[in-house]
Amino acid sequence: MSVLHCTRKLAQKLDGVSAAPIEEAGALGGWHATLARFDRLQCVLFCHDDTRYCLFLPRLRAPQFAELGRWHRDLFLASLAMEGIADPAIARAGLVLGPPRYDSKTDRSVLGTMNIALADLQAYVEDAAHILAVDPLLVSRRLNNRPVMANGKPLWPGKAMRGRVTRL
Repeated sequence: MSVLHCTRKLAQKLDGVSAAPIEEAGALGGWHATLARFDRLQCVLFCHDDTRYCLFLPRLRAPQFAELGRWHRDLFLASLAMEGIADPAIARAGLVLGPPRYDSKTDRSVLGTMNIALADLQAYVEDAAHILAVDPLLVSRRLNNRPVMANGKPLWPGKAMRGRVTRL
């Protein structure tokens, strides 16, 4: 099972968001998700709680929010393939994710990392002609190949996630 901790803005777009915290049950751990707007289009930024691995999902429409868990899963597995992780490890990661569950309990440290990622993302989007011209896999790769601070320690999100997935 995967747990997505949603910010208030995103929780308003989703059905079935629990106000009570959901215990982490998956081997991969939980994720945070927030709603952002670029060029008047709704986008979602995901950030893994432990590794600070970020995924960017642009241009979501209202019906797509009902399947946010599937969109997250597909983007995550595609980003792992882009990181060069072997197919059997990606398949195991897909099985470990399981069905998504949503709550509105957020962590300030992860939200701080997401705010920095959103600022970096804003600079990246400004270089592009429009948000529709941005490749979400390239954006995610760029966000994960930069150092971040997590719990007072420097961390490279891409490297940390590769290690976590290969240990499954």
